[in-house]
Amino acid sequence: MNNEELKIKIAELLPSASFEEGGEWLNIQIQPIEWLPFDGQLRNTAGLDFDYLFCLTCVDWKTHLTMVYHLSSTVHRHTIVIKANLDRNDPVIETVCDIWRTAEFHERETFELFGVKFHNHPDLRRLILTDDFDGYPLRKDFEDPINMIKL
Repeated sequence: MNNEELKIKIAELLPSASFEEGGEWLNIQIQPIEWLPFDGQLRNTAGLDFDYLFCLTCVDWKTHLTMVYHLSSTVHRHTIVIKANLDRNDPVIETVCDIWRTAEFHERETFELFGVKFHNHPDLRRLILTDDFDGYPLRKDFEDPINMIKL
């Protein structure tokens, strides 16, 4: 499917989704509350078959955080980007590691470095930093007085 065909199919599944024009891949903005039912549809709907999550990250915009998911279909060779804005003070979204196994590690990393909590994640704990580490190093307001990092 090309981006226009994907847009039509996705709008049928989730009418509240909005689309960003331009770019190589179709960018879809959703509400975090819509993510849980929508992720399974992306994976299991014939013609879409998004069976590969190849990137999951977060962006700090100072006013809010945005979760970004890159999905591909190894069957149909199309790719989309899903974005969901989260409350900066309490960033929470549903885990997708039961849909795409690769998300388990990426969600743990995002939890550790941005502070995003993933509901129903089976093992949400730190990967790199010590348990007593204070703050989230990839947030723009993070300050490290020892290493003089200020973003």
